Amino acid sequence: ANLCLDLGFQGSQLLGTTREPVREAHADQSVTILHAKVAQKSYGTEKRFFCPPPCVYISGHGWRVMQDHLKGENKMCGYMCLDSSSQSQADTFKLMFACAKSLFISDQDKRKHFCLLLRLFLGNRQEVGSFQSRMIKVISKPSQKRQSMKNADLCISSCSRVALFNRLRSQTVSTRYLSVDRGAFIASARQWTAFTINLGMLQEQHADRGDFVPSEGFICYGRVVQLVCTESGVALPLMVIRKVNKQHAILDVDEPVSQLHKCAFQFRDDPQSYLCLSNDTIIQHRAPSSGRDPGRVVLNDGSCWTIIGVEAVEFTFNQGPACIQTPVTPFPVMTGLEVNGGGHVAMLEIQGDNLSPHLKVWFGNNEAETMFKSPKSLLCVVPDVSAFSDGWRCLRRIITVPLCLIRSDGLIYRTSFSFTYTPELQPPPPSIRGVYLLSLTGLHEIQL
Repeated sequence: ANLCLDLGFQGSQLLGTTREPVREAHADQSVTILHAKVAQKSYGTEKRFFCPPPCVYISGHGWRVMQDHLKGENKMCGYMCLDSSSQSQADTFKLMFACAKSLFISDQDKRKHFCLLLRLFLGNRQEVGSFQSRMIKVISKPSQKRQSMKNADLCISSCSRVALFNRLRSQTVSTRYLSVDRGAFIASARQWTAFTINLGMLQEQHADRGDFVPSEGFICYGRVVQLVCTESGVALPLMVIRKVNKQHAILDVDEPVSQLHKCAFQFRDDPQSYLCLSNDTIIQHRAPSSGRDPGRVVLNDGSCWTIIGVEAVEFTFNQGPACIQTPVTPFPVMTGLEVNGGGHVAMLEIQGDNLSPHLKVWFGNNEAETMFKSPKSLLCVVPDVSAFSDGWRCLRRIITVPLCLIRSDGLIYRTSFSFTYTPELQPPPPSIRGVYLLSLTGLHEIQL
């Protein structure tokens, strides 16, 4: 599906042109791909379009630089496809968002997993780069069997991202997605929102209102959950997730929730009310119990939701005022860090993908001596802590600096990793005074 993204930066002004990695963060450019974790295969002549459709978000003030180089052409064009597949039906969009509504996988394709490939071009057809999604699992149809650990990839985990949609009588045109617009929950036919689904502790099933404490594990029917918008942070009230079968909520089922299951959300503090849509509005639906079976509740069409796990992959880079002419991809990715040695000879090993000899590791605004080992590994010398603070006071406080990679032509690749210098709690021997404990944010801390 072809995409056309209108950058929409009329009359904007650039905010600085320094080449320091940290200071020009306001000029970053980000490409975010949002997509489902699974896709249903199509059979014969049918086309089961991916639902929710893969989305692309373009963000960051750095795109203003590109507008100047487009000389009046303020469009960024591109297409999204299954990797190694041909292009078909076009979708055109404006502003900073686009989605591919005509993607599907046929029964002729025997792959069990695949990636989406997004290629972006400037209005003058200069290529920005090719960006891959995360792996997507191909399934035949939603599993109705009770899931086990053998099929853990089909279960939905606490604290993972999900999307919810409602579809009347299996009609694609009637699909509505649970979304958030300016802090309000809506049912949108065009744009969907990723939510973090948190599993509540067992004791919170009937507890009084208070701070919600998420627990680990798979989401199971009959448990209290919390849905939080990943973008805005707004949350729905606490709800109990229920399995749906033939327009009924089943109250006595406790099995794990699986991909593309139909489910309902019962408000914990008002058990007769369920999360429901009415046209584009989200409401509470009062659902009566089934007279014949107290373990079943009759639902209306708007209270039946389909749940699916989703992924988001973000690529953030910075071209600066020069507007580099070569593609920004292949995009290097950091996946892990490991410290070796200590003191004045500490080395940091960068583990990742798409690493190259043309990359240098930077600690904040300081370039580190970098050695290329393989496309999955770089080695660099950890800069002395004095590079980040003057005077003896730097030896008394914790210093954390972001890590980034810079290509030989000046292109900056942002990462989610940082490096922390921690002063020793006890006075060290005179021979090693000033030595720091080096720790990697989100990983571990190492005593030198």
